[in-house]
Parts: sequence; structure tokens; C-alpha cells
Amino acid sequence: MNSTMAKGTEAFDKCYSLGYEVNHEDWSPYPRVNKLRQTFLDRPYEIDVQRLRLVTESYKKHEQAPRKLQCAYAFENVLLNCELNIYPDELILGELCAPAKATPIFPEFSVHWIIDEILNFPFEEREFDQFYIRSEEERQEILDLCAYWEGKSVADLINSRLEPEQLKGAQLGEKIFQTNYFHYAGTGHFSVDYAKIMEIGYDGIIANIEAAVAKLDKKDIDYADKRDEFQAMLIMQNAAKQHIARYVPLLLEAADKEVDETRKEELLAMAENCKQIAGGAPKTFWQAMQLFSFTTQLIQVESNGHSISYGRMDQWLLPLYEAEMKAGTLTKEFALELIEVQYVKLNNPVKLKDKSTVIVRNGRCAGGESLTIGGMDAEGNDATNDLTMMFLEASVHTRMMNPWLCVRMHENTPYELKVKTVECIRAGYGHPKIFNDEPAIRALQRKGVPMEEAREYAVVGCVEPSIPGKEYGWHDAAYVNTPKMMEMVINGGRILDGPDKGMQIGPDTGSLETYESFDEVLASVDAQFDYWLDQMCSSLHIIDNAHKVRKPVPFVSAFYDDCLASGQDLVEGGAKYNGIGPQASGIATCGDSLTTIKQLVFDEKRCTGAELLVAVQNNWEGYEKLYALVNSSKVHHYGNDDDYADEWFKFMFECYCKNLRGRTIARGGTFNPGVYTVNANVGMGMNTNASVDGRKKGEPISDNMGPVHTECGSHDICGPTAIANSIAKVDHSLATNGTLLNLKFPQEAVAGMEGRDNLISFIDEYLSKKAMHVQFNVMSSKTLRAAQKNPENYKDMLVRVAGYSAYFVELSKPLQKDLIQRTELHF
Repeated sequence: MNSTMAKGTEAFDKCYSLGYEVNHEDWSPYPRVNKLRQTFLDRPYEIDVQRLRLVTESYKKHEQAPRKLQCAYAFENVLLNCELNIYPDELILGELCAPAKATPIFPEFSVHWIIDEILNFPFEEREFDQFYIRSEEERQEILDLCAYWEGKSVADLINSRLEPEQLKGAQLGEKIFQTNYFHYAGTGHFSVDYAKIMEIGYDGIIANIEAAVAKLDKKDIDYADKRDEFQAMLIMQNAAKQHIARYVPLLLEAADKEVDETRKEELLAMAENCKQIAGGAPKTFWQAMQLFSFTTQLIQVESNGHSISYGRMDQWLLPLYEAEMKAGTLTKEFALELIEVQYVKLNNPVKLKDKSTVIVRNGRCAGGESLTIGGMDAEGNDATNDLTMMFLEASVHTRMMNPWLCVRMHENTPYELKVKTVECIRAGYGHPKIFNDEPAIRALQRKGVPMEEAREYAVVGCVEPSIPGKEYGWHDAAYVNTPKMMEMVINGGRILDGPDKGMQIGPDTGSLETYESFDEVLASVDAQFDYWLDQMCSSLHIIDNAHKVRKPVPFVSAFYDDCLASGQDLVEGGAKYNGIGPQASGIATCGDSLTTIKQLVFDEKRCTGAELLVAVQNNWEGYEKLYALVNSSKVHHYGNDDDYADEWFKFMFECYCKNLRGRTIARGGTFNPGVYTVNANVGMGMNTNASVDGRKKGEPISDNMGPVHTECGSHDICGPTAIANSIAKVDHSLATNGTLLNLKFPQEAVAGMEGRDNLISFIDEYLSKKAMHVQFNVMSSKTLRAAQKNPENYKDMLVRVAGYSAYFVELSKPLQKDLIQRTELHF
């Protein structure tokens, strides 16, 4: 669309602020939005027992039913019996069948950790990510209900099938790879085809299911499984209709009691909205927003999935928006207010995570709810429109954790969209993140997606390009601690320090004491990667199968045409495109380690391999001169546009991708490598011994695709352009599950028109080099330290942690420290 037609409600070059402002005034022009935002911030995080109670009741009643029908009956019981809430001032309804900002419990996936933490590590006593149980009676009820599920959950099945070699490397062992999310919770990480739902509504979905039922053939050997799938879909879709309809009498009753005429009219309009979308397709923009809200929440109620993402919202909402604007029944101002109300509401869903996960990844939001805007259409034309700009305005007006706003850019992205995007970035709240269409589309084509479909990609979770309504990619399936693999490389497959010190846990592929050439080191890296990825992938096959056996997802599967055509659930391979996407973490740590070995041991012979190994074994203590040398500019480092060092980052990147790519999975499709850590580099570093790049034991490993920064100093010293040039030396499309780069600029670096234009120019240059993804913190270390010292003044200060933003004062101290230590860049 021509950029002159794409206008929000404000000037595209409006400057909102420069970084976080203490004691700021309300950001939104809508008093309702500011009030709802403050209500969210003031509301406590709680654990709600309703879902656990109702699901357990249903499973006990239907113990002999097929598993798909057990899931359906439980979903129905929750939706028809959970308490409903209508909150003051809200225009859009619905929660996770729990009060706002309260987390349900999903016993189908795991309960042992819930029981253990209630008894031994109370959620409310955590250092961070606290959750509160309302009463001692509910605490005991949770324990009693969870007891029923012991031995019956997805995690129980997984644990019964993992072998010692797999456990050695996993989160319960040496944490060489971690599968926490999919091991203990739902997989999620998809986006449904919202455009289709908006076009036909739930009645249309039900009609499609009934048409599929009519085609069933008892000669089909899978007849019974398909019959159960369709029956479960119908039960759940009808339950969703009834759930929405339950709001209508409540709204009418509230309207009857309301004395304020304006609010009375809103309540009556909301009742009409629910009447329409309880079965039919939405007829108005407001109804479309309401249907989106209910559908997304109910998907989460079913699946406990992380990263239930919203697709290309500026595209699938556009037809209703344009129709109403043309008819004169909608104003831009009310459309924007609805978007902002929706944005605030999207922060209400929260998720209970185990104590190990929250150390690796801090934050209580459900997480991963990416909303994608911009980019090109299926024909390759720019798709920017009014809503693209308004979604950015809503983001900067609300400045909240969710949604995770993603702006797609390409060579024909309008200048106005670039400026508005950068003005949001300069406001310093961690949104939006930027994706480059060219390498993202190429990555999807590597997975077998044709060009027209690939151009319609949306971002799922932190990083991952995915096809809405067609892909079940198991993105973010595991974190791979590549520096732990390097520990095996330098020490003969043994652990350097800790309880397992000296134990042979991996193959002996040589050590720094034995290597006679650098080629032997590289061969050892390849062999260790191959071995440990065997352990991880075989573990993920077991986890994948456990979800298939114990927790199908018929409600969301009904939104996938290919599931309807095949009669298969998503967990059975019903989607058109399937995959499993684990990500490599700490690649720069490994790259700089290789560079150090090559330069100091083999090229310059400043030390022997044995001396370097002993220094690392001793955590660099007693080897201060060597430690200082390794961290100095006298040694080549990745991130400085230095071919000597960048070659070995490229080697590590390609080694991981090569050893993972092409491994097949049971659902059809393959493993897809990602190269990012989100914020797991901090938690992983806590469990990682000293490394050859100059890290000391316990320090964070390198951040995503970024250069190394140790407590001794940052390894990148040549500025943002040099970092971009280094990163561009790898083919990002090889990482078919995505890549991520974090950059931090202090406020003064991007101040004024010059600072704004410099940042736009940098983004243009970065994208021209075919890098896939970049995101920014506009926040000085000085500001972050002030927030540490006086957290009460910075309660709503968002920072870009990695693929997501979070409130800085709610993060763990190690994660805060990592954010402070990231390199401050200047143009």
C-alpha cells in the first residue's frame, strides 16, 4: 500500500520521549486506558484454583473416555462453570477462566514441581516471580487436587522414558541442554489464522468440522481416532460459543444497574458484541477485537502454551476497519482506544513457572505474545496501512510488556513507518523489535514453504518466523548451552569443576593437552556437537510423543484447515508444516574461545594448550596476566568486523545449524536450528565453568547473536556498525528457527533529529546486510543503576531483556547486572 495512505492518528514523526521518564504524566490520550493500565500495575499476581478444580472433576468423571474426549469434556467443564468477571471501564471481555492477573494451573502437563514448591519453596517467598495463593484452604486444595495427577501427566510419561545419557545433559543433570517449557508445560508457539475466524466465526468453524465428519469412512484404519478428534473439536467449539454467551445476561444486568448513561451504552454494546460473535462472524471492528480476545484466551485455557501469538493483526483486521471507516460507523480515535484497551488487557494472562525456569527466564507474563505488523503481502508489495501506524501508537501510549510488537521491514518499507518505529524505540520501553523480510522469508523457504505463503509469515514468540494457521513448529523447544559443549572439547569430554569434576560425561574427542593442530580442535567441536545434539533430539522426540499421547489440543486444531482435512490433531502432525526448533546459546562465547586457542596456542604460541586449560580449570586465578590478555584488544574478538575472529563465530554458527538441520521428526518435518538465548544466557552462565574466551565461572555466556561481554570488559570495542558487519558474515537463513541481536544505546546517543536519523540509517544498513532481526534498549547503565537503587521510582520501567520486554525492577539481580553490563553503543 502506498505510504501516503498509511496514517495513524498522530504525525508519523512525533517524538514521544527519550528513554524512561521518572514521574511521567499519563502517556495515553485516553483517560480510560491510563486508568486500566494503573489498575493492572496495582493488581497482585495470584494463583487461581478454578481450572485445576474443574479439570480434575471432569477427568475423574470421564476416566474411561478416549484421551481426546477427556480433554474436550474438561475444557467444556471449565468454560461452562468458571466465574466470569466484568471489570470497570473495560470495553473488551474475557480472561483465562481466572481473574485478571491470576494464573490457572494445568495439571495435565506436570504437578510434581507444584507440590514440591508449595511444600518446600513457597511461590510467595521467591526472590522474584512471586505468586500468591489466596488462603490456606486453597493451598491445601491445590495439593489435594494435584495428588490425583501424580503419574498421569505429560511430564510423568517423559520422565519414565528418558535414559541416563539423556538425563546427564538435561536440566536435571549438567544443563548442556534444557527442555523445561515443553517438558513441564504446553508447547504453544503458534499463530492461528485469525483472518479465517473473522470471516466465518465459530459457526463457520463448526460447519467445517461437520463437513469433515460427513466424509469419514469406516474403511479407514484411523476412523476411530479421526471420529474422536472431530467429536472433541465439536464439543470444544460449542463450549466456546456457550462461554461467550454466558456474558450476555451479566452485561445486561450490569447495564440495568448502571447509573452513568455513557457506561450503560457501552455495556449494552458489549452485550450485542457477545451475542453476535458467540456464533457468527464479527460485523464491526469492536466485535472483531472481542472475538480475537476470546479466541486467544481460550486457546491458552486449553493448551497452557507459551507464545500464543497474534499473527499479522494490521492485515487481518483491515477489512472490517476499512469497511466501517468507509461507512462512517467508526472513527480512528475510537479504533485506537479499542486497540489500547486490548493492549492493556493482553497483559492480564500470566503463567506459573517452576523455580528452575524462572532462574533461566525471569518474568510472570504468559510470554511470547508477538503481534506482527508491516512487511509485504503475498505478491511482494508493501502492506503498510493505517492500522500499522496505529498499532505503533498504541504501543508507545501504553508502554507495557505485551504485546511483543514486531515490525517487518523490507527494501520498500515506507520512510514514515521507519520514522514512527524509531520514535517508539527511542521512547526506551523495549518495543518494537524489527524483522528483515528477505532472510526470514528465505529461512521459511528452506523449510519448504512456497514464496507466496512465506511472505505472509508472522513472528511467534521472541524470534521465530512462522506461518499462521499452517505451521506447528515447536519453536523454542530447548536451549542449548554451547559453551558447555566447548567444555567437553577442551577437556576430553569431562567436566572442569563442580560435583561432577573429572567425570567422563561426553565422548573423549581430545583436549587442549593433546591437540596437535587447530584442525583437531575443530573436528572435536563437530563431534561433541553431534553427540550432544543426539541426546537432545532424542529427548525431544520423547517429549513430542508424550504430548501426543497425553495432551492433544482439539480446540486449536479446529482452526487449522489441514487438521480438518486429515482428521489429525496438531500434536499428531495435522498441520501443513511441522518442526521442532531448539536454539543455540552462547555462540560468541564459543567463537571467541576458538579464536583464543587459534591465536595464542597455534598461531602466536604465547602459551601451550595445557597452560590455557589449567588457567581455565583454575577459573583464571593465578593466571591474571593471561586472563587480561585474553580479554584485551591484543586478542581478536568477534563483533569488531575482524575477519580473524568472525570466521570462528561463523564456524560455530554453521556447525550448530549443520548438525541439527535435516533431522526428521515424527509429525513430519525436521528440526530447525535457532541461534539465540533470549535471557537464558544469565541462568546458563550460572551453571557454566570458566571458558577460554575470558569468562569466569558463573558469569553469563554471550547474549544471543551479540559479542562477548565479561566482567573484565566488553569484547566489542568498534561500535554498532562493526557489530553489524560481523553478524552479516553468517547466512541468517540457515537458522530456520530465527536469530536475535540485542543492542543498547544510551539516551544521548539517539537524541535529537541527528540521533533519530542515525538510528534509521543504522537499521537500513543492518537490514541491507541480510541480518534477520534486531532490537534495542535505549537506556543508559546509569538509569538502570538508579532503578536498582530506588526501585519504587521505576516500577513501570520496561527494558528489552531479549526477545521480550519486562519490568526492570522485577528482574533477578543477575539479569539486571547483565543488562547493565551490556555494551553502551554510540554512533
